[in-house]
Amino acid sequence: VRVPAPAPARIIEPRVPVVQPLTESQREALRASPFAALGLDERIVRAFVEEGYEEPTPIQRAVIEPALDERDVLACAQTGTGKTAGFVAPILQNLISEERGREIRALILAPTRELAAQIGERIQVYGAHLRIRHVVIYGGVGQHQQEIALRSGPEILVATPGRLLDLMNQRLVDLSGLRHFVLDEADRMLDMGFIHDVRRVIAALPRDRQTMLFSATIPPSVATLAQGMLFDPVRVSITPAVTTAVGVTQSVLFVSRDRKRAALEELLLRDRSIAQAIVFTRTKHGANRLAEQLSRAGIGALAIHGNKSQGARVRALGSFRDGSTRVLVATDLAARGIDVDGLSHVINYELPNVPESYVHRIGRTGRAGADGIAISFCDEGERDLLADIERFIRRRIPRLEPSAPARATSPVGPR
Repeated sequence: VRVPAPAPARIIEPRVPVVQPLTESQREALRASPFAALGLDERIVRAFVEEGYEEPTPIQRAVIEPALDERDVLACAQTGTGKTAGFVAPILQNLISEERGREIRALILAPTRELAAQIGERIQVYGAHLRIRHVVIYGGVGQHQQEIALRSGPEILVATPGRLLDLMNQRLVDLSGLRHFVLDEADRMLDMGFIHDVRRVIAALPRDRQTMLFSATIPPSVATLAQGMLFDPVRVSITPAVTTAVGVTQSVLFVSRDRKRAALEELLLRDRSIAQAIVFTRTKHGANRLAEQLSRAGIGALAIHGNKSQGARVRALGSFRDGSTRVLVATDLAARGIDVDGLSHVINYELPNVPESYVHRIGRTGRAGADGIAISFCDEGERDLLADIERFIRRRIPRLEPSAPARATSPVGPR
C-alpha cells in the first residue's frame, strides 16, 4: 500500500544519499537490468530495482529512450501502465547532465492535487540516489509555504494549473530557464475546463524546450492542443485509441433507482472479496450522502471530492490506503490520481455522463498488471448512458445477476 500523499506545500529537500557501496556483483546485476539497456543512469536503475521493478512496461520501453534524447513525445496510455516513471526517469537523468543552478528546469503539470502529490512521491523514489530538489504546489491550501519552497530553488516543479498561474501572476515562479515540460493526463485537464489555463502556461514557457504530452485518450481537442505545442514528436500508442484496462472484469447490474443504495449495501456486506472499493457518484453532495449512509450501515466509508479541504482529502486517502477505511466514495474529479496498490473493486453507483470517464474510473483497479473488478449499477434513467459507454469502448458489458457477484477470474499479476 502506498504511503499517504505528502503534506501540502512541503519543501522536498534532496537528501544526501546514504548509499552503501555496491559490490561488483551488484554492479553487474544493475548493468544487466533491462532498465540499464534503455540508457538510464546506474543510480536511477538502482532506485527502480530497490522499488521491485523487474521489467520496463511497454510505455516505458517506448518513451524513455526518445525522452533521454530530448525528443518531444505524444503518448496515449492508460492509467496504471507506468507512464509516470516513463517521463520522470528521463527528466532526472537529463537534469544530472545539465548545468546546475537554482532555477526551475522541469515543469510537470497535472490536473488534480492528488495526482500532483503522487508524481512528487515518485520523483522522490526514483531520485533517491540523486541530489535533485523538487517542489509540489497546488490550490486549496495557503500559498505561504509554497512561496518558501519556491525560494529554495527547486529544479523540478510539479503543479496544478490554477495555483501555478496564481504564483506566476505574482512573479513568484520564474520559468525562463525551463528545459523540460510534461503535460500529464491531458484529456482530463481539458475535461475539467483547464484548457485556457494550460494555454496560458504554455505561452509563458521558453520555445526551446522538450515537451511530453500524456493522455489516456486522444480526442480531437487533445490532438489540436498537441499540434500547437509539440515539434516533430515521437508518437506512442500503447493501447487502441479507446480501450479499458486489461485484467479488469467488467459487469453491469440493473437495479431501480430507489433500490440502488440497498443493493450496494447488500453487495458490500455479502461479498467479503471486496477488500477495498472506490464507489463513484456523479455529484459531491451525492458522495457525502452515500458515505454517511454506508457508515450508518456499518460499512466504513469516507467521501472525497473537490469541496473537501486538502487536509480532509489527505486524511481520507491515508485512511483508505492503510486499510482503515474499506470504501472511498468519490467523484470523477477527485479520483484522478488516486493510486492504491491492490485495489480490488471499482463500483459505479451512478454511471458517468461522459463515456470517457468510465474508462478513467475503472482504471483505478487492475493497475500495473494486476486483476480487478468493475461493477456498474444502472437504473431505468441511465440506460442511454450505458449504451453510450458500450459504443465508446466497443464492447458489450456483461450483465450481472444480483445473486452472483463478479469475481476476478485469474490471480493477481506481477506489479
